[in-house]
Amino acid sequence: MTLQVLVMQRGEWTVLSVVGELDLATSPAVRQHVHEAVAEGRKRLVLDLAQVRFCDSTGVGVLIAARRLMRSCAGELRLILPARGAEEGSHVNRVLAALGVRRLFDCYPDLEAAAGESVTA
Repeated sequence: MTLQVLVMQRGEWTVLSVVGELDLATSPAVRQHVHEAVAEGRKRLVLDLAQVRFCDSTGVGVLIAARRLMRSCAGELRLILPARGAEEGSHVNRVLAALGVRRLFDCYPDLEAAAGESVTA
């Protein structure tokens, strides 16, 4: 299975829409896109995982590394993870929950919610 990463801007947010399978063979492409966004000075990043049909531990590692990278540069990372089991992308939601790492991420059901106003503490 090939992986596509589509890049777009939504206001202040850089959106990386990931389509396909996120595994050992394809994870480096996602990692590269995240690093390129940071190198370009992007501080707000949304990873749209709604169309990811499979995610293994390598993919989870890329998500955790992206979170760490964004935090290190005082940036924000948001994930789009549909919650319903019948929707595309629910596999990633279940994998992150099963591993106990979903709580590490700010998760949203769709792009409109994810690219909304920043929450300030």
